[in-house]
Amino acid sequence: MNIERFIAKRIISGAETGNQLSRPIVRISVLGIALGIAVMILSVAVVTGFQKEVRNKLIGFDSHIRITNYDNNVSDEPLPISSNQDFLKHLKANSDIKHIQQFATKSGIIKTKIDNEAVLLKGVGKDYDWSFINSNLKEGKSFVVSDTGVSRNIVVSKHLADKLTLKLNDKMVVYFLTKKVDSTSTQFEQRVKVFYVSGIYETGFEEVDEKLVLVDIGQIQKLNYWSPDQIAGFEVTISDYEKLDALGEELDVLVGQGLTAQTIKQINPTIFSWLDLMDMNALIILVLMVIVASINMMSALLILILERTNMIGILKAMGASNGGIQKIFLYNAAYLIGKGLLWGNLLGIAIALIQLYFGIFTLDAKTYYISQIPINFSILHIVILNVGTLVCCLLMLVLPSFIVSKISPVKAIKYS
Repeated sequence: MNIERFIAKRIISGAETGNQLSRPIVRISVLGIALGIAVMILSVAVVTGFQKEVRNKLIGFDSHIRITNYDNNVSDEPLPISSNQDFLKHLKANSDIKHIQQFATKSGIIKTKIDNEAVLLKGVGKDYDWSFINSNLKEGKSFVVSDTGVSRNIVVSKHLADKLTLKLNDKMVVYFLTKKVDSTSTQFEQRVKVFYVSGIYETGFEEVDEKLVLVDIGQIQKLNYWSPDQIAGFEVTISDYEKLDALGEELDVLVGQGLTAQTIKQINPTIFSWLDLMDMNALIILVLMVIVASINMMSALLILILERTNMIGILKAMGASNGGIQKIFLYNAAYLIGKGLLWGNLLGIAIALIQLYFGIFTLDAKTYYISQIPINFSILHIVILNVGTLVCCLLMLVLPSFIVSKISPVKAIKYS
């Protein structure tokens, strides 16, 4: 029988049910740990959820890596490249690469009876992955790109549809300014295209929803006087986001001179720097919560020790070692920490699941890019937080437990 554990159980039983001074202190300590772990779980779930949600929307509109002409770093009017590239066979053979698709972009102005709106047309081909757009479609459907003809369908955002009072199957006139180059001169001409609304999407990512529309890539090629094998570039989707930087560097070398491979981080540095900054915010919250929980437990442990000075003196007089008595109070502390972690996990996980499934707490999409607080529910994160909190608290309790060695059995029994 473990005598230290037996005595620890009796002490805890007395502290929880008796009228000792330690009773409210113990309850406050358990409550502090419970609230601390609940806040940590929610902080990590919200921060990682927010990062994942914004990142997935950016990648959904674009891709993990974009291959374009070297001169096309920031322009929406790219210089064309050939769709027949030697490096494509190497990309397709790479197991880390999930999908490759062609694209082209061009700026235009939608003109309706009530308003005009500048937009960015993204031309997509037969190989385009519609899964992200289809998952966010509010009305209608995506269009089919075929070899037999160029589609005149267009997919617009709900933001544009509401602003321009567009509905499904409505005719939409778009004006373009195109540079036409021949052997003798370069001219700019205004061109007009008519499209028909086939689908309306909404992602809540206002920065993109305000301007992006999707059309057949053949329309962009015709507008720019490109040949059928000329495109703006390739969009590459990878299987593991953690390998993004390494694959970006690898592809940048592979595509060779005249082309460049840019990761989604390089294309949107401001947004990703903002997302990375959230890691520091979460870390500060975690450290503060662990410190608060540890201080609460140190206070409770000291009260338990001082309240049972007589018991400590008797145990020492009976031959108990300082180490054995320290174990008794560390067992007490571990029990209290475990109880706090249990209630804190129940509280934190319950709130996280309610938000995950019901979306009670909302956000301003124009500021935060999403309409409600996102939750990334990870069992691994919860396990790490619990183990880390338990270990940190116990390590910080070792020092105050040494007060046991300073208690004299003669004085403890004499003045009890």
